[in-house]
Amino acid sequence: MNKKLETVLSKEPSRRVQYSITGAILLILLVSSSPALGGANMTSKGFEIGWNILTGIFTPDTSLLFGLGDRGVAYLILQTIAIAFLGTLVGAVIAVPLSFISATNIVPRPVVLVTRFIIMAIRTVPSLVYGLMFIRVTGPGPFAGVMTLAIVSIGMISKLFIETIEDLDTGILESLDAFGSTLFQKIRYGILPQLGSDFISILVYRFDMNLREATILGLVGAGGIGAPMIFALSAYHWHQVGAILIGLFLLVFIVEILSDKLRQKILHG
Repeated sequence: MNKKLETVLSKEPSRRVQYSITGAILLILLVSSSPALGGANMTSKGFEIGWNILTGIFTPDTSLLFGLGDRGVAYLILQTIAIAFLGTLVGAVIAVPLSFISATNIVPRPVVLVTRFIIMAIRTVPSLVYGLMFIRVTGPGPFAGVMTLAIVSIGMISKLFIETIEDLDTGILESLDAFGSTLFQKIRYGILPQLGSDFISILVYRFDMNLREATILGLVGAGGIGAPMIFALSAYHWHQVGAILIGLFLLVFIVEILSDKLRQKILHG
């Protein structure tokens, strides 16, 4: 038995050269990336600020953490959730038709090339850049955050929707074609029944991401809990920073658990 195994293994192609080349490439990339670490200039002041932030987490501003006004953490968390939800919803409404006319098994290839170029162009720009642009157009506030997340969501949701649509059971579509069904009839009766659970799972995942994006966008003035945090950091109000960070942790923790359970429920029943 051992001799047979040795014979089989001896016939396997040697991957030593492949592994050596891969290791050499990784080493080159690691060495070429090391200058990026040269910008880290930690000083005693930096360590002091880091310690103050850590202290603020363990001694938060309780009036901010448990306050129920429009400056309390609870209100800011609700505003962040609202921004993420509306951004996901608006992005999905635009992404659904865009993804259908970008799938090669639904529409002709020339149309696919145009729509996929639009999706790629949308996905190229970082969310912070979109946030800064919308702040200039609409002014700072939650509306800028909603529009930013909507645009950012279009790119990712469309990409995942397209992949799901192109993995469809084509037999159903061929049957509908044989009956002379229109494009909208194929989508209504042949595609949506197959894709409902997958679409909802993708939207839940994007909403989970948008919650984190909404926090970051708040740092540039696009509403949500990030804006008070940057103000507290700028004013060295470490106890307020601690209260906001605790609120963020609880928000992400709870949403992570709920979104995972919802996705499992959708996918596995």
